[in-house]
Amino acid sequence: MEGHNHVINEMHNISAEGGKAMLSLRELCMELDERKVTFRLIGSDSDVFIIDAFSDSRRPIKGGLFCCVKGEHLDGHLYAKDAICAGAAAILCERELPDVDVPQLVVSDVRKVMGLCAAIIHGYPAEKLMMLGVTGTNGKSTTTILIKSFLESRGIRCGLLGTIFYSDGEDEPADRTTPEGPEIQRWLSKMVKKGCEACAMEVSSHGLQQGRLEGCRFDGAVFTNLTPEHLDYHRDMESYFKAKSLLFEIYMKEDWRGASNADDPYGKRLLSRYPDRLLPYSLKGPIESGVWGLIKEASFDRLTMDIFLPGGESLIGVHIPMIGLYNAYNVLAAVTMGWSLSIPLCDMKKVLENAPLVPGRMERYVFPNGPCCVIDYAHTPDALENVLKALKEVGHGRLIAVFGAGGERFAENRPKMGEVAARLADFVMVTMDNPRGEDPNSIAEQIVTGIRASGYNTPYEVILNRAEAVYAALDMANEGDVVLLAGKGPEQYIIIGKERIPYSDLEAVKSWAQKRNLNWNPAKGAHI
Repeated sequence: MEGHNHVINEMHNISAEGGKAMLSLRELCMELDERKVTFRLIGSDSDVFIIDAFSDSRRPIKGGLFCCVKGEHLDGHLYAKDAICAGAAAILCERELPDVDVPQLVVSDVRKVMGLCAAIIHGYPAEKLMMLGVTGTNGKSTTTILIKSFLESRGIRCGLLGTIFYSDGEDEPADRTTPEGPEIQRWLSKMVKKGCEACAMEVSSHGLQQGRLEGCRFDGAVFTNLTPEHLDYHRDMESYFKAKSLLFEIYMKEDWRGASNADDPYGKRLLSRYPDRLLPYSLKGPIESGVWGLIKEASFDRLTMDIFLPGGESLIGVHIPMIGLYNAYNVLAAVTMGWSLSIPLCDMKKVLENAPLVPGRMERYVFPNGPCCVIDYAHTPDALENVLKALKEVGHGRLIAVFGAGGERFAENRPKMGEVAARLADFVMVTMDNPRGEDPNSIAEQIVTGIRASGYNTPYEVILNRAEAVYAALDMANEGDVVLLAGKGPEQYIIIGKERIPYSDLEAVKSWAQKRNLNWNPAKGAHI
């Protein structure tokens, strides 16, 4: 990690100018040719101006390049004429479209090329930012937000693209972890124009595999962990790991630096591949040339940790308003990246002890003379186990788990989640969580199968209406009990069929409290 001390000083020399407002199709083609992209231009009007790129014909951009993405369920080529009618100036496609009166750029893979096109149109905004990526199954949101906070403690304005929100200084709810390429570039351009000098980004395996990050190169990256998820898409863990590894193989700048979890088997593999670039972090004792942590105390309000860094530096007795072993790992991931960016230890300690609160991630509400309610996004067996273990370790009363499972994906997770809940909770309330086109009763029964097969005699109940399940769980809880609402986190909807029905776990809790004339207050430290 030689030379890491120059990073902070360099940050203030990065240009804060915005990208181009538009460029001609001819200029776009010249730049694609320079980048060795193979394409065929159909149509003679190459002097038409392009102001942006977009791939959703329902959200057209007049004067934009419509990108015909061929997805799993929909083919964008079928909506090209709609986009043209709405003002698209040109089309990016994988086959020539008949009866189209705007220029067509034909390429082999629209999804991978459209991000680069958007980067060109916006004047390569990623090159004007320090780009920091975080990938892994769990912990991306916490780690990303802490890194952003570390930078801002040094006066470095940092944008963010993540699961919960996107931010260029003003927050907007996120649609997905890693947006499509044009949206990434649009947000990066907005960050530059608003004076950001850095961007912290959650990087998903889907985004990497589908080439959404074309036009981006990263200065730093973190690998948190890898546990089974998205195997309906990636097929097996090795393919999943290969997709995550693309961040380090393809999308890093020459002089990059990063951090990887030495206690995770996949993190170890990355450390062996990039020993001169990745700094290890661990909770399993002293680690040579790395960062390691020791949990001194864990309560319902906070973690107290000692953190040891290379060169004999340390942070002793850091009181962090988070709970759970997994959050200790998230802290170490962020501190390791922060150290590699030369963030002073005193600034990191101050950030950690006043860590930002984020909706839907171990978000805790305490009712006077009543239970504590925790809202968390945990929606996989591993994530559910981590949250339940964390709450069980610091709680004194019963632990009541309320959760469901998403439809049309991860069916193998349903009985596993039932087993985890039966093993760690004192009562399980099975409910609905985005059933999509599946029968909610069938999904619930598969969860119940795991509960029954667990070997534990944990009592359970099935209430499919999620709001009613929340009410019932809170009604049965006594003072000192903890009610975990898992799976939805900050989401504001439930997907039934193809319709998004407005719903929020937090609003359900508020409604329950109001109907029972109870005061409710956030506990100190609602965290990702």
